[in-house]
Amino acid sequence: MSTALTLAGGGLPDLAGFGGDGDFGLDAGTPMRLTKKQKAAVIVRLLLAEGVSLKLSDLPEELQTELAHQMSTMRFIDRLTLKSVVDEFVSEIESIGLAFPGGLEGALNVLDGTISPATAARIRKAQGFNFTGDPWETISGLDPSRLVPVLEEESIEVGAVLLSKLKVSVAAELLGRIPGPRARKLAYAISLTGAVEPEVVERIGRALAAQLDAQPAKAFASGPVERVGAILNFATGATRDDVLTGLDEEDAVFAEEVRKSIFTFANIPDRIDPRDMPKVLREVEQTVVITALAGAAGDLERVTEFVLESISKRMADQFREEMANLGKPKAKEAEEAMNAIVSAIRQLEGSGELMLLSGDDG
Repeated sequence: MSTALTLAGGGLPDLAGFGGDGDFGLDAGTPMRLTKKQKAAVIVRLLLAEGVSLKLSDLPEELQTELAHQMSTMRFIDRLTLKSVVDEFVSEIESIGLAFPGGLEGALNVLDGTISPATAARIRKAQGFNFTGDPWETISGLDPSRLVPVLEEESIEVGAVLLSKLKVSVAAELLGRIPGPRARKLAYAISLTGAVEPEVVERIGRALAAQLDAQPAKAFASGPVERVGAILNFATGATRDDVLTGLDEEDAVFAEEVRKSIFTFANIPDRIDPRDMPKVLREVEQTVVITALAGAAGDLERVTEFVLESISKRMADQFREEMANLGKPKAKEAEEAMNAIVSAIRQLEGSGELMLLSGDDG
């Protein structure tokens, strides 16, 4: 059996067409004659008994139903019949040279990462969307920002079903992006989803998956506000101020959104939990930290005090002593050191090890 599983690559061939037709036969010393559907049920039952995880949800719904019905009508088969079915299954597996995914969506999944998202979108648009598999699994894997318009524009009932099918953490994040009155309606509607039938949930999932897939492919992974903010994060202070002044003149609303997305050394006291500061400092060489703190002047002196108050007294005293020995570093060296600390914070945030405060969290 292990040979069959190895050659199958952990999957199964088309079980609907496996083996020849036949009827039960009880002749002594000869295997029972089973139909193709019965043989498929035997193989599935054996694999499950051996602890093999089968993703049968990818099969068409009618085949899943037929398989469950077939298994419900069978009771026992003798060892000789089991060996005969397994031998036939192994023989068919060994005769397979290469298996291709079924349907356009399966092919695009195999090609994911090797062709551009724009090409995949054009292929889907040209051929028409024909989704296979679990639509909710696909929806759950999308960037949560793509789901916000669904919650804002679709009916409250559809939004409630969507939130109910997502991970709790993702649902909470999305609910936080929705205006208060609508968020409250969505939360209440979730309490009414218990009576929704599985078929309705399946139809909603497929409709949403098709709708989200039909959205045009984006050339950039993030929006313009995030891209400009990320660039200005690591620009020099003079460049950042000059660009923001220019943006104020061109588009004050856009400039304000960019300001909110920027995280600089000066934002540390307002957006870092003091308990997270030791974690940040462990990611940066101590000499770099000392250079950044020693070079903080004017309004940035509050950052130095915040950092020193967030660590142990013994370490804070050690930092003060090293800062005194170092003296005032060059402005360029100090800014590079500050950017290194900001970069470490961004990396910790990206990996989920640290959460930036909103700035209004006190």
